[in-house]
Amino acid sequence: MAKRKYYILTIVMLTLLTTFLHFAVKQRISPYVVFEELYYLPLLIGVLRFSLRGAFITWLFVSAAYLPFFFAPWTTSFTGYVDRTLHLALSAAVAIVVSLLVERERRNRLQVEREQYLAGIGRIATVIVHDLKNPLICILGFARRICEGKGDCSQAAQTITESAQTMQRIVNDVLDFAKPMQLDLKDCSLGETIHRVVEICRTKAIERDVTLIVNAPAEPITNTIDCFHVERALVNLIDNSIDASPQGEQVNISAAMIKNELLITILDRGSGMSRETLMHLFEPFYTTKSGGTGLGMPIAKKIFEEHGGSLVITSKQGEGTQAIVRLPKQKLKSPFT
Repeated sequence: MAKRKYYILTIVMLTLLTTFLHFAVKQRISPYVVFEELYYLPLLIGVLRFSLRGAFITWLFVSAAYLPFFFAPWTTSFTGYVDRTLHLALSAAVAIVVSLLVERERRNRLQVEREQYLAGIGRIATVIVHDLKNPLICILGFARRICEGKGDCSQAAQTITESAQTMQRIVNDVLDFAKPMQLDLKDCSLGETIHRVVEICRTKAIERDVTLIVNAPAEPITNTIDCFHVERALVNLIDNSIDASPQGEQVNISAAMIKNELLITILDRGSGMSRETLMHLFEPFYTTKSGGTGLGMPIAKKIFEEHGGSLVITSKQGEGTQAIVRLPKQKLKSPFT
């Protein structure tokens, strides 16, 4: 609404200024066609900003401001009347043609957006169905074996539980990405947060023979964050670094407070990512992993941005990947202040 008022005010001011210039110069400057062309400025603004109806109203206003020149005493020749009549007719034609073109462009853009939206829904549905299909097959297969009394029931129950947990993770990822994020902000210790994240990832690192090196400040640093969501995002980043690291390598996790900004860096020396992978890294459902949903990185980016921070990934093939997390230093406001 504020922008609409700004455009209307601009149209009015340009029209009045052009009219003032016409009257100010009178017979001292010729030809007057220079100032006639200035009327196209407010007209084009009205055409491009508003609908066909708004463009017509703009043309009426501009034409009303121009009408006094039909009766100006210094331009009473027949040629002058023809010139001004053609100007009004041409400005009307321009307004109509440009309005129709703009309206057609808007319809085409809406159609493209609608098609992209439907294509996105189809892509999401395809990925979700594909990811849910395998654990669902396991659940049905082992449940049937239990009913038939075949095999080890405890092993079957464990497989069913793991498959159900996989399905739950997929559903939770989709819901977390789709719905608005509700942050539960609390004062959390940076050191303790990183320690918990590293401990969560340590088992996987040991299995892959990857060493986790932590470099955190010795002094305690407290920041107001949603600990659960931030830890979840960091776990995802470190897991990715572990997956990308060859055996015997290490992943470096460092944290520092620089001015009023918390900086967390995760560096691996894996194979790195191609330019194409980097370009699509934060696109939903884009993944190069066989068992991934492609939502881990978009969700992590969303979590940090909801905190007013950012996530930047840099990578070079053959050299490794670096994830840089920036979070603003915040303090939980007291309800009594």
